[in-house]
Amino acid sequence: MTRVAETVGTVATVRPAGYAVLRAGQASFLLHRRGSVVTAAFGVLLAVAVVAYLCVGQSFVSPAEVVRVLLGQPSPDELVVGTLRMPRLTVGLLVGAAFGVAGALIQTVARNPLASPDVIGVTHGAGAATVAAMTFGVTSYTALPYVSVGGGLAAALLVYVFAWRRGLHASRFVLIGIGFSIALGSLTQLFLTKGDYLVAQQAKVWLTGSLNGRGYDQAAPLAVILLVAVPFVVWAARAQRDVSFDDDTATALGVRLGRVRLGLVGLGVVLASVATATAGPVDFVALLAPQIARRLTRTAQIPLLCSALTGALIMVVADLLARVLFSPVELPVGVLTAAVGAPYLMWLIARTSSRFGGTA
Repeated sequence: MTRVAETVGTVATVRPAGYAVLRAGQASFLLHRRGSVVTAAFGVLLAVAVVAYLCVGQSFVSPAEVVRVLLGQPSPDELVVGTLRMPRLTVGLLVGAAFGVAGALIQTVARNPLASPDVIGVTHGAGAATVAAMTFGVTSYTALPYVSVGGGLAAALLVYVFAWRRGLHASRFVLIGIGFSIALGSLTQLFLTKGDYLVAQQAKVWLTGSLNGRGYDQAAPLAVILLVAVPFVVWAARAQRDVSFDDDTATALGVRLGRVRLGLVGLGVVLASVATATAGPVDFVALLAPQIARRLTRTAQIPLLCSALTGALIMVVADLLARVLFSPVELPVGVLTAAVGAPYLMWLIARTSSRFGGTA
């Protein structure tokens, strides 16, 4: 990598090409120029998508009135914007951000763009546990999120244990995760056939991934967990550099790879499980968001902030389209994300297979 030398006083510093030095008092930070521009652009796009989401629906609200409501000023459209659309939008933003960061962390550990919570079994574990609970009569919206989180964590733990052979090999981790996903999907279908018809219909909507009926009651727990996770995400952004090296190099540098990988996977699994508990297993958001962010920023590691913004943008745009494309019928948001994500997954598998001589 090309490096550029700078002289500050009598001390010469070296920074990688493409980076700027950001100084705050005695501290200094390296800032990736292209990554910063792309992240800022996604922030602007997300703001535009938020306003469009609040404007468009069965009744159109002008952008000026939307801004008035967001600023807390009196508006005749306060019921539509503030009461009906804003809570659902808030859930979509938080779920998308959580999936984006979760996918980035798991792909970093697996060193594989195919790895994501919905591919390696995390969301399928959450789905199987939730459907099982519904089948046996647990339908409380208070209890089901905890069941979902427990199922996701249990599935991730099983995948991690079975993939561990004197270390965590990336390919084995992904393949075992895919195997568990298939098994858990079959188990979910078994529970659906054994349960009550109405419960099965409710479970199918949840398994597709939907923001319909979601509000601040569902957003609050997720917001608290994301807030608590911020220091851990900051640590993860730094730890990504350690696991980006090959195992021998990282070990020679004194990195405890097992602990670092376990920490990154654990954080990603928790975020994915909580997001799944909130909106259901919305497929492919965690797969798409990190790859879009990395390909546009061209950074060495997957940028977590940009992945979060990308995930939130995907969720908001997908749910907006799900609401208006076949109005007055509202599709689950998971239908739209799957329609885009499935072709991308097939392209990614074909690309990966050709790179390794026909074997994925």
